[in-house]
Amino acid sequence: MPDTPAPPPVILGDEPGSFPHGVLAERHPAIIRQVRDAFPYDPAVHHALDALLESCTKGVIEPLPADAHDVARWRDWGLDGYVGRSWFDVPWLWSESYFYRRLLDAVGYFGPGVWQGIDPFRPFKLAELDAPETDEELAALDALETRPAAERAPALLHGSLWGNRADLGFRLSDSGAATRDAVPALVADDSEALWALLAPADKAPTVCLIADNAGRELIPDLLLAAHLLTTGRAGRVVLHVKPYPYYISDATPADVVDALRRLTSAPGAAAEHGRRLWEAIAVGTLTVRAHPFSAAPLPFTELPPDLRAECAGAALTIVKGDLNYRRLVGDRRWPPTTPFADVTAYFPGPVAALRTLKSDVITGLSARTESDLIAAEGQRWRTGGTHALVQVRP
Repeated sequence: MPDTPAPPPVILGDEPGSFPHGVLAERHPAIIRQVRDAFPYDPAVHHALDALLESCTKGVIEPLPADAHDVARWRDWGLDGYVGRSWFDVPWLWSESYFYRRLLDAVGYFGPGVWQGIDPFRPFKLAELDAPETDEELAALDALETRPAAERAPALLHGSLWGNRADLGFRLSDSGAATRDAVPALVADDSEALWALLAPADKAPTVCLIADNAGRELIPDLLLAAHLLTTGRAGRVVLHVKPYPYYISDATPADVVDALRRLTSAPGAAAEHGRRLWEAIAVGTLTVRAHPFSAAPLPFTELPPDLRAECAGAALTIVKGDLNYRRLVGDRRWPPTTPFADVTAYFPGPVAALRTLKSDVITGLSARTESDLIAAEGQRWRTGGTHALVQVRP
């Protein structure tokens, strides 16, 4: 038998002009400046932020403090092998994740001190929840309630897929939006396979939903969970979020509460959905988990045994967002036509990816789709957030 070909190289941030290089060289310094201005931090925090800025732009990766609560975990995640190396010369997924961990150290998130437990990204998350656009999107749920069930399910799926990149209100209130507007921008669409795995059955299954962002993106994720529960497509939904603030807007348990409060305080159908979800948590049909691995700088091939067992027992694991897609398929330079089923064959149960394209990695495209995208846009289609996909491996 022929040897299995070696996987392509892991994506680094060492190529000037590349998308990963821009994140490390430009986005991370901008995030430090945003966080600095978001709170009246004391001089010690300002000094720590200055040091992190110097480190991530001109310096090298430094170790965590010896007394950090998770230093042993990060050493297991590869820290010792990367200390002293440039942020640009280690796997991009790893360097991004470690940047956010060091940012939390700089602002005193893990304490002790007055800033302990205060999310440095919270002002941005709340501003998004309070935006007028959110009111419009929630109001659209009233119109959606009058649509046939066959129209509601695709609308909610596409609302979750596009998240805050697109106008959820338009998609929910217009029954044709899913086919007229969103679908032409899907570079792959296995929606029918997804619904087939969640056909209502006598014994309603468990669905794992690995969430991505907080704010206006988390709300449609919660609405999708509510739909699965109320229609019997799922008897239980396990919502996986991050254990601490991460990637600016990634959802934490506190963000779930904020989103539910936003729903329950809205008028009409939104409030009813919020109350049902609140009750679902109380009775255990909706479970919120914040496993440490959710913020690990590693691909899902490294899932710990407890998470592997949970996903193996689920009828479907839905993986939301760009970062989670990178972790699912491996943040590597895959040829775009590499079959999605091949790179996710390791996953312990059926898995679906709902992703808006915001980074280079991609799998599962047809040769025709790839060539058409390149002819129309060069390589911008990979990172601009104007395309999306629904991919399923049963």
